[in-house]
Amino acid sequence: MTVVLLPHPGAGVPPAAIPLIRTARALYTSEVDADRLGAKPAPDVPELLAEAAEHPVVLFAARADDPRVIALREAGARVVEPQPGTGLSHAAWVMDRLRSPGGCPWDAEQTHDSLRQYLVEETYELLEAIEEDDRAALREELGDVLLQVLFHARVAAEHPGDPFDIDTVAAELVAKLVGRHPHVFAGTEKVATAAHQELKWEELKQAEKQRESIVDGVALGQPAAALAGKLGQRTGRADLPAELFPAGSEPGARLFRLAAEARRAGVDPEGELRAVAKRFAADVRAAERAARADGADPVTLGADGWRAYWPRTRSADS
Repeated sequence: MTVVLLPHPGAGVPPAAIPLIRTARALYTSEVDADRLGAKPAPDVPELLAEAAEHPVVLFAARADDPRVIALREAGARVVEPQPGTGLSHAAWVMDRLRSPGGCPWDAEQTHDSLRQYLVEETYELLEAIEEDDRAALREELGDVLLQVLFHARVAAEHPGDPFDIDTVAAELVAKLVGRHPHVFAGTEKVATAAHQELKWEELKQAEKQRESIVDGVALGQPAAALAGKLGQRTGRADLPAELFPAGSEPGARLFRLAAEARRAGVDPEGELRAVAKRFAADVRAAERAARADGADPVTLGADGWRAYWPRTRSADS
């Protein structure tokens, strides 16, 4: 007895199940398209178990909690799970369905430009989930960021002059990862440390993209603290001295020097600044709660009122 789980309409049959299918006397499906698999709808549980007791039977099912699957599993059936990546294939299939005629009108109208705001928002929500170590939110926000990748790839596939799809995106990613890890995939020189690997990665990128400047490839649209930090890190690899950082006492120059020097020291200035800002916001909320508990309106506190209600323990720690 064998159960093969196919969790979405486009799921392929796992290779491990092929020999079992070939030797089976009967092929059945439960909530899976029977015609596609050359099978027939499964009978009720008692009849299915009786037949499975006499000769090899394969059941294709969509859900692990299907009553037939549970009954066969309890009777000792082998369950062949989907291969890694099956969920990604399903997600791509759903995205295609949403953009196709008869799908979702809103999804069908979106463009790369209209989707930009969501990419930024979802990325920051994922970042917050990581910072808060919220596992449930992390799982959800990773899915939301994945949606943006699938969405943009599907929009790109419809371009009249230069189309490409999610498989092209994935293939280019694979080529990049393999090409930049020759010590793993080609058995070339050994890389002993993460720092060595980072250096080799930058060297390979420089040669790959034929960059003319050490700052080519730095995303200038990223948040300012992160941008200054990245420029500080990138120029540091080329031994550009910190004394050449923007000079002057104006806030912008001072902020740049702080962020660039922090990144060179191995500190993420964007993350550090965000952590301090979040602690400050929490202190503001705590002071407001304390004021309201005393019957005071936070809007009318004034400087002395804020000082009176400011959380002293947090301030001392900070």
